[in-house]
Amino acid sequence: MPRMLAVVLAASAVWICAGPAIAEDLMDDGIVTPAGLAMSAVRDGARLAALTIVPLPQFPSFDKIVTRESGWNIFATNPVSGAYGIGQALPPEKMATHGPDWRFNPMTQIRWTYDYMNERYGSPDRAWQFWQAHHWY
Repeated sequence: MPRMLAVVLAASAVWICAGPAIAEDLMDDGIVTPAGLAMSAVRDGARLAALTIVPLPQFPSFDKIVTRESGWNIFATNPVSGAYGIGQALPPEKMATHGPDWRFNPMTQIRWTYDYMNERYGSPDRAWQFWQAHHWY
């Protein structure tokens, strides 16, 4: 029971901070419910795990980029460029700076992606601004 409560609280925190930015993804017949939020969070473990790394005010921007780049698929591979993972690292081996398990560990990929956004753009919000203008980051 405590685990489910934690999931509901975390999902609710995302909704409160992100509000309409992610609410559309969590609606069922136009109604957002705590149970719907919790089930969405359970189905998307990587997204929930990112909340332990990405500060809540930056999470909506981080989520928008990752959703568009990889759909939160840790094995996502761009067939043209070879970019790989949640953050679409190119070359993929760059993620090895954050752990030898970069090929399959969502936490390693999330940490790398968050650090990349901060190092290159200053924050996920600024990375999202760049993404909106160029459709890549």
